[in-house]
Amino acid sequence: MNPKTENASLKGAEFDNVDLGDARFHDVNLGGARFDDVSLAGAGFENVSLSGARISDANCSGMAIENACYDRMTINGILVTELLHAYDEMQAKAADTESGPAD
Repeated sequence: MNPKTENASLKGAEFDNVDLGDARFHDVNLGGARFDDVSLAGAGFENVSLSGARISDANCSGMAIENACYDRMTINGILVTELLHAYDEMQAKAADTESGPAD
């Protein structure tokens, strides 16, 4: 049987060298939590607020973000909304070039 913790406060708890692989978190407040030297490879996040979160020194290869709000989100100091706008403009120009001049 898997251990289960419900309606508990672990505020200020420290976990060192702990295996939480395949753990499930539902309706959990991790506000202010700090993760250092942690593997989240293969983890899934749904219906989650990362507002104000900071990710640094991270391997994001293969990471996908879908159906998200990018307001004020930056990557290396550049607003993601500006990056997406520039990408859309490049795609539109490429499509115009492929279609050739109008007759």
